[in-house]
Amino acid sequence: METMKIETSTKEYPLYIGEDIRFEIGEIINRLPSAITSILIITDDKVAPLYLKDIKSSINKEHLVHEYIVPNGEASKSFQTYYDIQGFALEKGLDRRALIIALGGGVVGDLAGFVAATFMRGIAFVQVPTTLLAHDSSVGGKVAINHPLGKNMIGAFYQPEAVIYDTNTLQTLPEHEWRSGFAEVIKHGFIWDHQFLSWIKENIHSFAEIKGDLAQHLLRRSISVKAAVVKEDETEKGIRAFLNFGHTLAHAIETNLGYGKITHGEAVVIGMVFALKVSEDYYKNDLNIPSIIEWLKKYNYNVSIPSQLNTEDLIKAMKKDKKSEEGIIRMVLLSEIGKVEVVSVSEDRLRAILS
Repeated sequence: METMKIETSTKEYPLYIGEDIRFEIGEIINRLPSAITSILIITDDKVAPLYLKDIKSSINKEHLVHEYIVPNGEASKSFQTYYDIQGFALEKGLDRRALIIALGGGVVGDLAGFVAATFMRGIAFVQVPTTLLAHDSSVGGKVAINHPLGKNMIGAFYQPEAVIYDTNTLQTLPEHEWRSGFAEVIKHGFIWDHQFLSWIKENIHSFAEIKGDLAQHLLRRSISVKAAVVKEDETEKGIRAFLNFGHTLAHAIETNLGYGKITHGEAVVIGMVFALKVSEDYYKNDLNIPSIIEWLKKYNYNVSIPSQLNTEDLIKAMKKDKKSEEGIIRMVLLSEIGKVEVVSVSEDRLRAILS
């Protein structure tokens, strides 16, 4: 097991990476600084049959353990699901020294984290990610639910007590979930570390290769980027916005298609290709987009905007993006690989490229 330290302006906490460490969760929980009265495990109906029993069996018997299982998918990040879990927690008598365990992917982590952030004005929670995508969302304390008018619009910055990443849980992922998570790995290379991007191209030729030491190295390098950004800017007042590279259009695609119709990472890839095109148009640089597209297609990514989506609807949704100011769309663009900034982009420029 390897340990990383995640540092923010408000908190420091450990992140553990290793094989089969889900069986050590009980021991890790016992190291937490505060005494725990009860535990609520929030997971989904795909993850529960695989790992819920393992987690529960590792927890000491003196802790009263409850479980809440939501349907798999982005649609569970709704106000109704959030409200139902809050009611469940109250019915079970959780108090301010209760602990929530988020067992699952990014959806479960965001949802459970927001429940923890707001139940009795905030109780402790631990992230136990089971997808590659969650390597990004489980670190940094952004927790949220969706609104029909925008993704992640209702949320908070709320740091976990720990992140426990069992790399063996990745081996049960279907290919579309690998693609979804790998998009965020690629993103970290684009915005921060061109050498990491080159390493990915040289070492990861298929998702089947991502296991054992290679998986651990990949996660450590990618999480290190997220950790460095969050350490400098916890609440997205500055450089943390760089992590939204590709997300301005991606969130618009997800909102207009309907949550769950496309995975988050697959939408991000489309958004990154679009952001690269906008970058070339804005900076008059050459990012060699054709070769990037060819490389992305080797992982079976679709890089085109879904044909059923309307340009004007996408622009309208992009104007609701959290980076937008006074209705002006702001995007994360690359002046070169590894160097980014947030810039205001005119609707006419976006309309021309989208068309």
